[in-house]
Amino acid sequence: MSKNQARKPLEIKISTVVAVAALIGDTDYDKLSSALAHLTAGTPDYFEDEFTLLDFAHVSPPPGPGQIDWVRVIALFKSHRLNPVAVRNVPANLEDEIRANGLSIDRVDASRQFELTPPPSPAASEPVSEEKPKPAPVTTAAPVTAATSESVNMMVVDTPVRGGQRIYARGCDLILTAAVNAGAEVIADGSIHVYAPLRGRALAGAAGNAQARIFSLSMEAELVSIAGVYRTFDDGWPKDLSGKAVQIRLRDERLDMAPIEVK
Repeated sequence: MSKNQARKPLEIKISTVVAVAALIGDTDYDKLSSALAHLTAGTPDYFEDEFTLLDFAHVSPPPGPGQIDWVRVIALFKSHRLNPVAVRNVPANLEDEIRANGLSIDRVDASRQFELTPPPSPAASEPVSEEKPKPAPVTTAAPVTAATSESVNMMVVDTPVRGGQRIYARGCDLILTAAVNAGAEVIADGSIHVYAPLRGRALAGAAGNAQARIFSLSMEAELVSIAGVYRTFDDGWPKDLSGKAVQIRLRDERLDMAPIEVK
């Protein structure tokens, strides 16, 4: 039997996918269009075909059946290179029309979602790349890497995380004792500890935990995020922090990055 003949026609594996969450405050089409235009400042490639979750938690009163032109709203987001895939926080009587327009109903918690809002401007003393920040990149879904759970509050990974791999520590901290290579992605609902070089993407507090932190003995990350507030480093890290032991935490909705004293 050939290799192709032995292959199963379909396999289902658990994977994690990062999306942006569009927090909608008004269902008026013109207001949404104006808000997106203002957010992107007319830049056609501000977003990069991210999966998008439409969250209506801030709409008051909640929309009723027939009040939202889903075809038009979906087309509006797609025109800005955002791809709506699911809807959250809507009344049950809207679910049939939402599904009829090809969208799913999301009832899970806020894990792995990132707000469709640019992070606040950093303080003048905070080193930052001058390029505009973008939401956490969406990567092709990959099987979750096997790891050891030392307790309910910790996941430990002892092998290097290769480019293209993604690890998600659901409901706990993530501890890595080997390098996270460029193109890899590590995600945790708690904090992320990397006792080696961190060169890929690190997303802590994925379920909204603003107290989560990111630690690395050699910080060279492509992107870091805590509770949805993110920073990218397309031009590399500042010289005073690059390759050094660094901790990152959230202060006043801003990522605070500081060296760790290693003696």
